Amino acid sequence: MRTRPVLVFDGDCGFCSTSVRFAERRIRPRCETTPWQFADLDALGITAARAEHEVLWVTPGGVVYGGAQAVAKALLSAGGGWSLAGALLTLPPVRWVAHGVYRLVAVNRHRMPGGTAACAVPSRRAVGL
Repeated sequence: MRTRPVLVFDGDCGFCSTSVRFAERRIRPRCETTPWQFADLDALGITAARAEHEVLWVTPGGVVYGGAQAVAKALLSAGGGWSLAGALLTLPPVRWVAHGVYRLVAVNRHRMPGGTAACAVPSRRAVGL
């Protein structure tokens, strides 16, 4: 059984990979990070369709948080001032705004710095969400 949470991200997306590397260097969340393309998705209890759609935080107990709430969990795990930012992201109405901002960034990640056409998120209809 895992003892640390896992942050699962899209390793084919330059923007996502750069964001995770930045977080590892500067924020230092207490977790493992892995691209979904190399993760044992079944063992983590997630689907490829969901992993393509959003960043995921998987607790050692198997609880999965996605999108802005995954970011919040990563920030909470880092401690210090980052924990305060993470806590704010879990509270309404900040949580609702964070969800909207996350979705806006996610659907436009191919337009973000470091993004390429490979970063484009599949449509919700195509992934069954």
